[in-house]
Amino acid sequence: MSLTNLEARVHFFRGSFRTPRRLALAWCMAAVAGLASHCLPAHAGEGWLTSYEGALTAAEETGRPILTIFTGSDWCQHCLTLEKNVLHTETFREWARDRVILLMIDLPKQGISQEERHARSRVCIKYGVRSFPSTLLIAPDGRKITGHSGYLGQSPAAWVAALEEHLPAAEMASKPAAGGDDEQVLSSLEKAVETARDSRRPILIMVSRPGDSAATTRVASLINDPEFESLARDHFVVARVAPQDEAANPSDGVSERLLGGEKLPPQGFGVIVTDDGETPLFAESGAQSPQRIVSGLRRFLAARHARSAEVRR
Repeated sequence: MSLTNLEARVHFFRGSFRTPRRLALAWCMAAVAGLASHCLPAHAGEGWLTSYEGALTAAEETGRPILTIFTGSDWCQHCLTLEKNVLHTETFREWARDRVILLMIDLPKQGISQEERHARSRVCIKYGVRSFPSTLLIAPDGRKITGHSGYLGQSPAAWVAALEEHLPAAEMASKPAAGGDDEQVLSSLEKAVETARDSRRPILIMVSRPGDSAATTRVASLINDPEFESLARDHFVVARVAPQDEAANPSDGVSERLLGGEKLPPQGFGVIVTDDGETPLFAESGAQSPQRIVSGLRRFLAARHARSAEVRR
């Protein structure tokens, strides 16, 4: 065998071994990239913002506070547990809807640019965040309302209840009641009964205890829902009243009979439909989402119209 042929064979074998090494390296890099992308936060596109400035803008437009979670999605195990046990649950989603702007400040070890890392780090520095996960409630003007660090394994209901206490009490929106464009949401059951009698519409009552900030927030969220507003305006006389035992005038309050024979629990909020102010025709917990309440009211109206049509026959 000539020296030239021997060199050619050696070169061939070296090349044949180098190629798999390159492929192996490429496969490893692809696997690492895939793992990094898997560790990136899964909340993008699920209602969470990632821009602090964007969240402030949304908060200013809606008047809602910003619920901010500081996390490390590819290294912080407690952060991942918080996301799985609380943030990804339906309990949390229903609570957050129409109450807060959601902001996630994620500082993973990899997967984001240096520019983005610096921007997110500045938010941590601004609010003194030193450990992950951390949870902050931020007012639309950027002021810190409350905050805490860590996750101790609370249930979704307990976790959101701790935040609910710090939500600013929402002002009751001045929405037209169904009795007429010039009327407001009524505060007297007696007045609502009179208005319903004249307009021949059922009364939709939102009942909660006076001074209950959590219930006030839920009431405002429901009233501000476009579908609820349209449905209430077109089909009901709307009133917001207290339970009878806490009303300034007992005749203006909701009786236990109307509440189904039970007292309204603390932080309770109920939606009741009645014709006469005494007999409940429909009832739903105000803890449900506006969408579910609206769906229930639509079913009530459909059944009511069907009965009326049957009577006319």
